[in-house]
Amino acid sequence: MREVAVAGSDGAGSGRAADMRSALQRMRRRGGLPVAFGGLFSGARQFRISELTGTTTNSLRGLAITPGNGLGGKVLTMSRPISVADYPTSRAISHEYDAAVGAEGLRSMLAVPVVVRGQVRGVLYGALRQPLVLGDRALGSAVEAARELERALEHELAQELAARDEAQRLLAEARQRRLRGQPRWAPPTEETDPAVWEEVREAHGDLRALAHRVPDPQLRAEILTACGRLARASSGRGRERERPSGVELSPREVDVLACVASGATNSAAAERLGLRPETVKSYLRSSMRKLGARTRLHAVVEARRAGLLP
Repeated sequence: MREVAVAGSDGAGSGRAADMRSALQRMRRRGGLPVAFGGLFSGARQFRISELTGTTTNSLRGLAITPGNGLGGKVLTMSRPISVADYPTSRAISHEYDAAVGAEGLRSMLAVPVVVRGQVRGVLYGALRQPLVLGDRALGSAVEAARELERALEHELAQELAARDEAQRLLAEARQRRLRGQPRWAPPTEETDPAVWEEVREAHGDLRALAHRVPDPQLRAEILTACGRLARASSGRGRERERPSGVELSPREVDVLACVASGATNSAAAERLGLRPETVKSYLRSSMRKLGARTRLHAVVEARRAGLLP
């Protein structure tokens, strides 16, 4: 199988990668395993080996493991730990990945599943470069590391679900506030009820700040998309795609302007968004330049006219 490089850049991916690396290091330290590697599912049908420790080549990095294939694929199918004394000659597994394993010089190998809420989320591997039977110490350390990783992922999943529920609640409240007291056929106007509009804008800012704390990149993107729809609808651009504003701001630039619109200082915006005050200033300057604004308030006004803020 051809090697495919994998790199994760979002916060959630970085957190999972750190958890995986910690688990692999514990496996090596406790089990006397010179090589450890593994990966977690990012899709429904396969996972890729994304983290390695003790390896001397990159032959395993990015390797896509499918259910039933090789040692890890068999673990995915059977959902239990499996070990082989000599990987290249073992008749207990299929050999789709022999080239990658051989390039690293691995012989004896074990694999354990990472199971969260009844589903296999990934696999941890440990290996030797000699054809030896792996004992209870090595297997026990791998199972223990997998259980610790499962607890970390369970906690992360619980946070993700809580963030999703909060996002859905805020979206529902924003819709209700935007339409409160308005005829279904009439677009809402700020003159109708300024207090309601302030609530809409506050909810919009809360959603944008919340989005960057959501581990799931797909859910994060959905929240930001919903925020964009809310801003366009509020500015009268929701159904007027033929009148593009011509201004494009980055998600973080919009986040900063949303905080500024609520009256937040640079320091307060930085704390709310998890950024440095200098970074907030940089985003604010770049957004003002793109919007042709002279002041912070002018930038907020122009962003609303462009359909970027409610």
